Amino acid sequence: MASEEIRNDTPSEPNLQDGSSEKTPVEVQSTPQSKSSERPAAGPTRIEKENMTEDFATALESFEQEQAELAANEDRVLKGTVVSINSNYLVVDIGLKSEGVVPLAEVQDHEGNVRFQPGDSIDVMTEKGHTEEGYVNLSFQRAQRLHAWDEIEKAYNEKSSIKVRVLDRIKGGVTVDIMGARAFLPGSQVDVRPVRNLDALKSQELEVRIIKLNKKRGNIVVSRKQLLDEEISAKREETLKHLEEGSILTGTVKNLTDYGAFVDMGGIDGLLHITDMSWGRLTHPRDLVQVGDQIQVKVLKFDRDKQRVSLGFKQLTPDPWLDAAERYPIGAHVAGRVISVTDYGAFIELEQGIEGLVHVSEMTWSKRMKHPSKLVNVGDQVEAVVLNVNPQERRISLGLKQLESNPWETLHEKYPMGSVVEGKVRNLTDFGAFIEIEDGIDGLVHVSNLSWTKRIKHPSEVLKKGDKVKAIVLAIEPENRRLSLGVKQLQPDVWEQFFDTHRVGDVIHGKVLRLASFGAFVEIAEGVEGLCHNSEAVDANSIPMQLEPGQEFDFKIIKMNPEEKKVGLSIRAVGEEATRADIESYKHPASSPGTSTIGELLQWKRSSDE
Repeated sequence: MASEEIRNDTPSEPNLQDGSSEKTPVEVQSTPQSKSSERPAAGPTRIEKENMTEDFATALESFEQEQAELAANEDRVLKGTVVSINSNYLVVDIGLKSEGVVPLAEVQDHEGNVRFQPGDSIDVMTEKGHTEEGYVNLSFQRAQRLHAWDEIEKAYNEKSSIKVRVLDRIKGGVTVDIMGARAFLPGSQVDVRPVRNLDALKSQELEVRIIKLNKKRGNIVVSRKQLLDEEISAKREETLKHLEEGSILTGTVKNLTDYGAFVDMGGIDGLLHITDMSWGRLTHPRDLVQVGDQIQVKVLKFDRDKQRVSLGFKQLTPDPWLDAAERYPIGAHVAGRVISVTDYGAFIELEQGIEGLVHVSEMTWSKRMKHPSKLVNVGDQVEAVVLNVNPQERRISLGLKQLESNPWETLHEKYPMGSVVEGKVRNLTDFGAFIEIEDGIDGLVHVSNLSWTKRIKHPSEVLKKGDKVKAIVLAIEPENRRLSLGVKQLQPDVWEQFFDTHRVGDVIHGKVLRLASFGAFVEIAEGVEGLCHNSEAVDANSIPMQLEPGQEFDFKIIKMNPEEKKVGLSIRAVGEEATRADIESYKHPASSPGTSTIGELLQWKRSSDE
């Protein structure tokens, strides 16, 4: 019966030996049989059956023995030797019938390199099951974890620190290697402040504390923040022993803001305000310090209850403005760097903490102001002249144009009164035109000096911007930088000629140009006008006349004012003059000289009127 049972089980027996390194019954069966070709095809002989049964029993016993050894060693660390390495596994000889394999990922370092080579000794633990090739599953990490567990438990119980290496980032934090075991470092426990870029921690070695341990599940959670908090607290206690107003400490710049920098002085942060960084002007704290810089600071204020500290950096050096008046006397030539350009001027840094302003009006002698950016740029090295120093208000006024001679002071030598100049019309205003006669020197032609004859209301009636014109120098005021020019003076003065050739009482012929409420303006010569008041525009019968533009009459000059260029005219006076002439003719006729009575004169007048 026993041999019959073995014969029934024979077909399934070879499957138990898949993957074994030992010889199997199948392999024994494959041995060439003697005289097999001479026998007819029939079942195995009795002897062959007995041999097969014996080999299978041996293989089965070997397999069961191996499984028992694996079960016995399941929770033990085994010493093995690396046999070979392929793309997926590390093949290890652990002294059993079959070799075992360790997944390659378990034996790679943080850079992906395999930590073992063939022939190296390695600690492993057995896992359940076999691979498809029949290898025993092994674990290097379990062995490492078991090795390190005593140390990990000791560090956890004693709350001591332990070093780990960051392996990779995962959701919520990073995984770390702790003595060969994997542990979890939450993102909130990486630092005392939130860390945004956890990827940057990869491959770094950190010192942490174990805050959670579950040996059964193999879970380990660590914290770096706890150690940092304790370290900061210890430093703070030590710093507070020596912290007082006026003390000088060394700190590390931790953070920058628009209004200052926060400096860690050893467990306690102080604010270094931007106004206490430099005696000069800073646009941003980064112009002086950067995060991570170690700097010396002076404690200005300290509130022990609130643990608030105000720090100063510029207070470590004397205020440069204390002796600025002596070091920068008025009239001195100084050199500096342009640090800022505004609409109203440029700021020049003479030294650390000392700045001077060159106002736009002190940049050039030209009255035609340019924007400061057209003359200087930030970063330029310039020379200037000190114009004024006010240490109390921390101001120094500088000038650039003072480095050159004032062209207005020698202008009268180049352009004496009455000389003819030529220039380009630069600008037109309601009151006149500005003409540039040389670079930076503009002269004004007042609207009243454009023409002798025309009544010009705006210079655009005779000039355009960009025109080249000639003019005569009328006046120069160097202190006010004023140059008066005239265009009409290039032509003879018709008014002057008129006043030279006419007197009050002269009768002249004129044409009405325009009317006003008080009288009529009459052209009495080319470019010369006179006024006939309403009271003087009457006929011989004293009846007011209705004058119209374009009418022509004889007028008598009754008033002249050469200074104001005014001429008073009268029609009535012309009639009176004619009447007196008639009377004289009647009194002294050419044919019969003699005297006449008043009655005769009146009678003659009536007859002449009829």
